[in-house]
Amino acid sequence: MTQSGGRPDSRVRRLLRHGFSDPASADRLLDSEALVPLRDDTLFLDALGATADPDLALVGLLRLVEALGGETQQLLDALRASKPLRDRLLGVLGASTALGDHLATHPADWQALVTYESADLHPGVAEFEHALRDVDSPDALRVAYRGALLSIAARDVCGTSDIAETAAELADLATATLRSALTLAEADAPEDAARCRLAVIAMGKCGGHELNYVSDVDVIFVGEAAAGTDEDEAVRAATRLAAHMMRICSDTTAEGTIWPVDANLRPEGRNGPLVRTLSSHLAYYQRWAKTWEFQALLKARAVAGDEALGEEYVAAVAPMVWQAAERENFVTDVQQMRRRVIASIPAAHVERELKLGPGGLRDVEFAVQLLQLVHGRSDASLRSPTTLEALDALAVGGYVGRQDAAALDAAYRFLRTMEHRIQLFRMRRTHLMPEAEEDQRRLGRSLGYRSEPIAELHKAWRRHAAAVRRLHEKLFYRPLLDAVAQLDVGEVRLSPKAAGQRLEALGYADPAAALRHLEALASGVSRKAAIQRTLLPVLLGWFADSADPDAGLLAFRKVSDALGKTPWYLRLLRDEGAAAENLARVLSGGRLAPDLLLRAPEAVALLGDEGGLRPRDPAALAQETLAAVGRAEDAEQAVAAARGVRRRELFRTAAGDLIGAYGTEGSEPQDPAVAIDRVGDALTDLNAATLAGALRAAVRAQWGDELPTRFTVIGMGRFGGHEMGYGSDADVLFVHEPREGVSEHEAGKAAFAVATEMRRLLQLPTADPPLVMDADLRPEGKSGSLARSLASYEAYYRRWSVVWESQALLRAEPVAGDADLGERFVELIDPLRYPEGGPDEDAVREIRRLKARMESERLPRGADPTTHTKLGRGGLTDVEWTVQLLQMRHGHEIPELRTPRTRIALAAARAAGLVGAEDARTLDEAWVLASRVRNAVMLVRGRPGDTFPSEPRELAAVGRYLGYEPGHVGEMVDDYRRVTRQARGVVERLFYDAE
Repeated sequence: MTQSGGRPDSRVRRLLRHGFSDPASADRLLDSEALVPLRDDTLFLDALGATADPDLALVGLLRLVEALGGETQQLLDALRASKPLRDRLLGVLGASTALGDHLATHPADWQALVTYESADLHPGVAEFEHALRDVDSPDALRVAYRGALLSIAARDVCGTSDIAETAAELADLATATLRSALTLAEADAPEDAARCRLAVIAMGKCGGHELNYVSDVDVIFVGEAAAGTDEDEAVRAATRLAAHMMRICSDTTAEGTIWPVDANLRPEGRNGPLVRTLSSHLAYYQRWAKTWEFQALLKARAVAGDEALGEEYVAAVAPMVWQAAERENFVTDVQQMRRRVIASIPAAHVERELKLGPGGLRDVEFAVQLLQLVHGRSDASLRSPTTLEALDALAVGGYVGRQDAAALDAAYRFLRTMEHRIQLFRMRRTHLMPEAEEDQRRLGRSLGYRSEPIAELHKAWRRHAAAVRRLHEKLFYRPLLDAVAQLDVGEVRLSPKAAGQRLEALGYADPAAALRHLEALASGVSRKAAIQRTLLPVLLGWFADSADPDAGLLAFRKVSDALGKTPWYLRLLRDEGAAAENLARVLSGGRLAPDLLLRAPEAVALLGDEGGLRPRDPAALAQETLAAVGRAEDAEQAVAAARGVRRRELFRTAAGDLIGAYGTEGSEPQDPAVAIDRVGDALTDLNAATLAGALRAAVRAQWGDELPTRFTVIGMGRFGGHEMGYGSDADVLFVHEPREGVSEHEAGKAAFAVATEMRRLLQLPTADPPLVMDADLRPEGKSGSLARSLASYEAYYRRWSVVWESQALLRAEPVAGDADLGERFVELIDPLRYPEGGPDEDAVREIRRLKARMESERLPRGADPTTHTKLGRGGLTDVEWTVQLLQMRHGHEIPELRTPRTRIALAAARAAGLVGAEDARTLDEAWVLASRVRNAVMLVRGRPGDTFPSEPRELAAVGRYLGYEPGHVGEMVDDYRRVTRQARGVVERLFYDAE
């Protein structure tokens, strides 16, 4: 059987076996006149089949042959005679369409691949300078650079050079190219060259001898005056030379480009002068430099220009680099920089990122550099600018386990090789896995995967990325555990000093105490200690990422001590993916949640259940509380049982809030407004259930199952508005109605006794956050009766009610007790709080007078009115009184305004056109922010507060809760003042009618 054109079908099948994707087209190309001499050469076909993309290699070879014209025979003879040339040339053509284009344009460059001697295997700067020696123009330099790159790529794809050697060769070629470019710039401006000394310092991957095929070459320029030249004039001359050198490398012409030269790592970045003197550099680093700048200087290397000046610069900055870990905010700065890198990745690219994503190259580099900066202070052997050399030194020194270092080395080499082969194809700067199937196939084959190249490629990538993610944490913390675990780990053990340095650099303020906790948790050969040694490397990383790592670790030890003999506890943390991370975030997020957990440690089980942190259904919660009260023997035990339910539910709410579970819907990002509403609902529901339990306990203690009078509890203020915070009191009214046959006097006595007993029970000493019942909003305030009948309320409100009481009743809602009585109370007060025609002008003036008096008299002495969340400018009271005035004025006509909830009422006012959309947004944002700050303060400090904490760690923890990165607490306070200032402007207009 033959295929069209008479070619045997067996030849096509043979090409298919050699890896051609389109064997029919390949067969036609092999029949081209220029390639006929090689068509049936088995060695040639085998060499094509060994390339990453045989189809591409064949097309590239045909283009080269056609470009050579009459000189083709020399190439064909050489290909038949030399296996190294076949492997190199075809390997490059099958891996890089960009280098194929170069050979088609400069066909004579194929001869650079003929040489196969020891000097050719691993060239250095001298060999590359020799290759570039004859360039006399920028275009000539571009052509010579690409020719040298051709040789590097040939060694790479054939396996003659490994990834570390290839990256070093690329850096050496960049060094030679920078020198040639500077020589060309000096030749164009000899007068500038005579006026100055200019040194070029390589940074980043070039400085670290680990450059990519396509990468910016980061540099810093140092200039000094030549003898007899004014310094300012010399710096200007050096700046012109440096700028010219950059253009030679960065410009694109018909001969392409070399690579961009990036000088943005210089002091002040792109806003700073391109060239500085050495003294100017040092003055900047001593006074103004940030931690990341010293981290970048770790790779500084003099590469071109005045060698003595360059070496002087490197020697002068080195001591500063190795003192960076002693800076006050070192760990915060380093972690923040890493978070910003991750946050900058477009969501669509995260899964394809080789460099910046989780388990990517930057994770390895970040981890190695951080350990270098911590331990390189006292161990000069760690000061290599090259990632893999530094990783090896860390292993030799015992700072990293040898097996961990070997696994990380292998993962880094694999990921860098992937990155190189992806870039090599089109010579474009990218760190993304290609999406096209043919590109992934080529990439897989270039890495040696032949049977199922795409599947094998992805499998290996997943394996290595997972190893990096795991080791990124383990690298820091495993040696710490080995240092305290009292086991024979078979490796060099970190000294106590080195372990303390590492913990301190990672944010632990008391490393000695932290080491004691680790020893208590992880020492010994028990199964419990073994599981802890598995968990702690990751947990310690999560603690270190918090505002108070020490508090997180101490709380974890306490919880572990309390639950250490419970078989499910460590198993939960080990086996349930989210449980350990959730626990770490909760324990390091402040005092309230850990304190609650330590009094009910079994609640840690909630952290492993996907739905465990969602708010409970109010009816189910009330039913559980009443059942627990019913099982108690007396009132005190009953209220203790109700408090036990409240403690667990308060922990559930606090934990869900801290990990962001209340502000999300599916995969949607955290919404602070949604979170504050859900937290308010959850706290209101659990406190209502607790009051219901206390009411049941109080009734049972004296009257058994039925009180002589119907009795209900009305929530007021934040309680009635479903807007309770963690530190809110429960504002209430007590309402009763005598049962049939019971006298008003007897019913009143019973109601008073029940209300009093409820208060007594809830005031019993407890270590939990108290639930304070405040009944001061009742008629006549503290002087009035604690509990009144419905008829008494009706008579009072009809005859004596004042405007502030009508305003307070806007947030009245039944929360416990007789539901029917509660509804009738609401019907009673509706005309009072939503009066027909609204309040008269005298009432409005009185409301405004009361508000002004509150502002002047109730703000605590010394409190900052710009940051007080309740009574301060644009705070909760400002927003709530503005909304409540609108409700009183328009609630009778607009039913949507009849709600005890501030945000819902504000939205209704906006929908009705009573408030402009922008004003409503401003008020809503301020109310949400002030509420979140109050909740954050309670979560962090374990006690209520209406302003930002002054203690730095507490303030930082509030910032983390509000979503601010470490080191940005000043920005947080500024934002709060800006938002509330804008809200106050709206309040002045809407509440005080000020234009």
